Amino acid sequence: MTKELKQTNIGQQQGFNALKRTEMLQAMSKQKLDLIVIGGGITGAGIALDAQSRGLRTALIDMQDFAAGTSSRSTKLVHGGLRYLKQLDVKVVAEVGKERAIVYENGPHVTTPEWMLLPFYKGGTFGKLSTSLGLRVYDFLAGVKRSERRKMFRPEETLSHEPLLKKKDLKGGGYYVEYRTDDARLTIEVMKKAVELGALAVNYAKVEELLVENGKLVGVRVVDQIGGGVSGETSEKASEKKSYSLYASKIVNAAGPWVDTLREMDRSKHGKTLHLTKGVHLVFDQSKFPLRQAIYFDTPDGRMVFAIPRDGKTYIGTTDTNYKGDIANPRITEADRAYVLRAANEMFPSLGLTEADVESSWTGLRPLIHQEGKDPSEISRRDEIFVSDSGLISMAGGKLTGYRKMAESVVDKIAAMLLAEGKVSAALPPSRTRTLPISGGDVGGSAKLAPFLRGKASQGLRLGLTEAEAALLARRYGSNVDAVFELLEQHRAEAAQRGMPAAVLAALVYAIECEMVVKPADFFIRRTGALFFDISWAKQWKAPAIAFMAERFGWDEAQTAAYTAELEQLLHEAVNPLEA
Repeated sequence: MTKELKQTNIGQQQGFNALKRTEMLQAMSKQKLDLIVIGGGITGAGIALDAQSRGLRTALIDMQDFAAGTSSRSTKLVHGGLRYLKQLDVKVVAEVGKERAIVYENGPHVTTPEWMLLPFYKGGTFGKLSTSLGLRVYDFLAGVKRSERRKMFRPEETLSHEPLLKKKDLKGGGYYVEYRTDDARLTIEVMKKAVELGALAVNYAKVEELLVENGKLVGVRVVDQIGGGVSGETSEKASEKKSYSLYASKIVNAAGPWVDTLREMDRSKHGKTLHLTKGVHLVFDQSKFPLRQAIYFDTPDGRMVFAIPRDGKTYIGTTDTNYKGDIANPRITEADRAYVLRAANEMFPSLGLTEADVESSWTGLRPLIHQEGKDPSEISRRDEIFVSDSGLISMAGGKLTGYRKMAESVVDKIAAMLLAEGKVSAALPPSRTRTLPISGGDVGGSAKLAPFLRGKASQGLRLGLTEAEAALLARRYGSNVDAVFELLEQHRAEAAQRGMPAAVLAALVYAIECEMVVKPADFFIRRTGALFFDISWAKQWKAPAIAFMAERFGWDEAQTAAYTAELEQLLHEAVNPLEA
């Protein structure tokens, strides 16, 4: 059994301890809250942070793990939406383009600038004039800083930046900046910041009933999907799924693809509804796909696709197709894989990529607002707020980049409603999140990130880490890395006894005690990204990690077997598509 993390400069993260989930649910049920947020993706996390930072007593629940849906399965870009300019969706480009810099400055350890190359070809969607003009308008609308404004390349310059590109009919390229992120970790860091400020957040807590009095929504009944058993309870007690009634002045439905499910429960699903589309990404090792420059290109059928190098891998996507299947577990199909492979081989013909080269993949859903007669790629990514007769506030549409502004808008609305209803004595202060660093983001802004990372990597080396381990931990955890280093010292001997690197055990303990990891899949997918970008690492350390978690949480053999099987299935699905 491990010791619990001592008080550190992030001591409040103990409020995000998986071993205290039951206590948190009990705390939620024993007080009248100002706000309940249903949904632990980036939208819900952003709302919780904005609300709590303005003084609202906020609780957040999700029936799965945080970021388990769309918020861990995106293209992993905080981007300005250049392709929306093609659709003349100027408002979206202007709004989210300007948000990129804010997201970056508030959490530079999880978001980083990425120069993107847009090649254009004879007969393609883009030409030299349209690309140059489009990128210039994009720079203006998105408020791009001078050092990141677009450049135009001749064919030879384009190929010098990425020799793998198709050479035939190449006319040149546009060069501009996007921002690459770890979408799941961004979500977790936003959530952690909300918790540090006093919010209560619990995963695997499903809303089973909306509580209504006199026709108005007053709360929710949630059921803990894990049951007991997180702290050594007996198997019989662990199998129980406890129910909690939570009450709040306002309730926000930020459930992503499940927004309409809750609206149906509220009997308010009418008018505008969700339109789910599916996007898949394939991951290749750099030995198979040695891309050195991020590329944004159009396919023969008019879709736009990204190919992006990351941590010794290259990932490429995405598709955009209508989806009607299992919302909780969308799967890549053979047709999806074939489509992305064709696109990759068309643009990078020297590679000759095959199904056998695919190392991992992921599939995500976009919860868009339905627009009659439009194809998936044509549907606007704008967000909207729906308020039902019962008072349920639903947040629909939107995109990762705009999460902070979306949260600000919905909390502004909630603040006005509370004031009008006399539920607060004075107007709430304006949003603070524009300049509020997220958890791990206290590094002095983007300008001071590089020296911060160098310093922490050096500290890691002195603690006995390899250069790669130290750099990875510093980048992943940002200003929270000191807590991980402390755990490294505490658990060094135990790690050796378990036959696992101290860095792996320290990250796992931190994930349990400070990032509410409940299941092995939470750790290997959403806290580390390993299942996508280092699947061999996930396979190598899954057994000792599960063994440690079983002891720490007090799982019996059946629970351990179930969580092991779940992770094994996810590892299988990452490389094995559904048959057509």
